[in-house]
Amino acid sequence: MVLEIVLLAMVAAFLGLRLYSVLGRRAEHEEESIPQRFDGADNAPSVPSAVNAPQVAATPVARMPELAGVMPAVERGIREIAAADNKFELATFVDGARGAYRMILEAFWSGDRETLRDLCDDSVYAGFAAAIDAREAAGETLENTLIRIEETRIHSASLDGRIARIAVLFVADIAAVTRDSAGHVVAGSLDDAIESRDVWTFSRNVTARDPNWVLEETDEG
Repeated sequence: MVLEIVLLAMVAAFLGLRLYSVLGRRAEHEEESIPQRFDGADNAPSVPSAVNAPQVAATPVARMPELAGVMPAVERGIREIAAADNKFELATFVDGARGAYRMILEAFWSGDRETLRDLCDDSVYAGFAAAIDAREAAGETLENTLIRIEETRIHSASLDGRIARIAVLFVADIAAVTRDSAGHVVAGSLDDAIESRDVWTFSRNVTARDPNWVLEETDEG
């Protein structure tokens, strides 16, 4: 019994030495084959540094499928804006412009000067405020409703120094009613919507931290 235990111990020891010899040599070989960070720098193949590597321009059009089919001048303007502001996304801008169109119209109709002040530049705000003042002086109120926006399309785009400008054509159906101080309808009808075509120009300083665009100009489409 004692002899069997001794023999088993000798066999185990022998196998352990064999296993160590194989794995040990493999580990040493693997460690030698892995180059260290600064080893063999003189023999390493040359890799262009970030300074010398060619600069590949970003392709904003890949992120902006909405540019398909637009006029070359519009596409050029959008590309310039995207190159100056790497956070610019055309789809996000268009969604924001649609929201601003609705908010500004409803603020003007209700006489909400505070909202207009936030969304418009000084000249456009002054025009809206003057119209609201005249309406209130006449005792008139508006009961307009934006039923739907049929179309939103980029009309023009440009980068003037640090100022980006994008004009958007909005085609919308609006039901408009004007009432006098007694509540009588003096113009319009809620039953008949009219088509409105507006070209609104939004602007933004591309170097500013504020990501918001403001309404800079309004015109008829």
